[in-house]
Amino acid sequence: MRKAISALSLCVLASSGLKAQDSLLAHRKNSLFPLPVLGFSPEKGLELGVAALYSYYGDKKNPSPFTRNSTASLLATFTTNKQFKIDLRTDNWTRNNDWHIKTNLRYHDFPVYFYGLGDTTHYSDRSLVGNKRYKVVAEVERRVTSHFYAGLSVQYQHDVFTQDEDKGIYPTETLVDKEGGYATFLGVTAIYDNRDNQNYCTLGTYVRLNAAYAPSFLSKHPLWRIEAKASQFFRISQRSTLGLNGYGQSLQGNTLPFYLLPEMGNDNIMRGYYTGRYRDQNYLAAQAEYRYYIDPKMHINMWFIDMHPTFAVAGFAGTGMVFSNRDFALDKLKPNYGLGIRYFYDKHTRLTIRLDYGWGEKRAGEKRQSGFYLSVSEAF
Repeated sequence: MRKAISALSLCVLASSGLKAQDSLLAHRKNSLFPLPVLGFSPEKGLELGVAALYSYYGDKKNPSPFTRNSTASLLATFTTNKQFKIDLRTDNWTRNNDWHIKTNLRYHDFPVYFYGLGDTTHYSDRSLVGNKRYKVVAEVERRVTSHFYAGLSVQYQHDVFTQDEDKGIYPTETLVDKEGGYATFLGVTAIYDNRDNQNYCTLGTYVRLNAAYAPSFLSKHPLWRIEAKASQFFRISQRSTLGLNGYGQSLQGNTLPFYLLPEMGNDNIMRGYYTGRYRDQNYLAAQAEYRYYIDPKMHINMWFIDMHPTFAVAGFAGTGMVFSNRDFALDKLKPNYGLGIRYFYDKHTRLTIRLDYGWGEKRAGEKRQSGFYLSVSEAF
């Protein structure tokens, strides 16, 4: 009798699992979300363009309910001052996430502000510098165990700089490759990833290590670059999640081009700082982000937890610093904090439109550094 009950229980469990998997497959769909880009600044003039993210699945012929969604994103803008940029990224997962392939093609002809090197630069010293950049990145990773991936990477970057104005620090600064140069980094990657979702994670761990070498026959100077990234997510309740994130990058070599030095600040970490306001040979940063669903509708059974919210809010805070090999000191740490809101335009895959406002350091005689970010996808 017990054997009969056990057999019946196994049948019920198997049937429930199949139904859950069928439900996951039924909710899979491709999606496209475009966003207009509109802005104005004295150095750029009127900026117009489009940002778009397309979500799809790479296992249509033989679908698996466990395959993560793949994405392709495009950012293309131009200005009335004849400036242009285009950035195309793909993030592809094969069936059951056995292979992970990422690419990035970027070209821009856009001015940037150069503030100098180190962590004590001044706003009044900034120079407007013309920058043409050609960038190609490809990364391929193979799953070795259930949560561990190993892979290879290649990155080619070519920069050309022109002096747009005579004022500021750029005309007088002694810089390596002041007019530009190129580098090709060949790297190896190791990843541990057991996140419940790669777009809007609520539980799990992600760790990525990459070591890359730019040989002299493919680059203007031989260089080493080490990059590390780690995230940990805790589900505090059905509505809330705490995410912890750390990042580090180091550039090593006898000759270090200024435009390849790690830069503090972007829309992912140290939000509130202009990218490149502080740059040096090494960069370390860490942040915490609290995320809260406003209106979650949860479907929970013994096989999976699927969240279907429309909006979420977030608060974040962190710290970071840039430093040379000779002057590491904790008093170089700079603060950042901010608030944000997320709109889930694809609820099944948890793809979001993210609006953040971040604040940073207030230096003597300057306004507090800050920034507004509109992004397709989460910060980490």
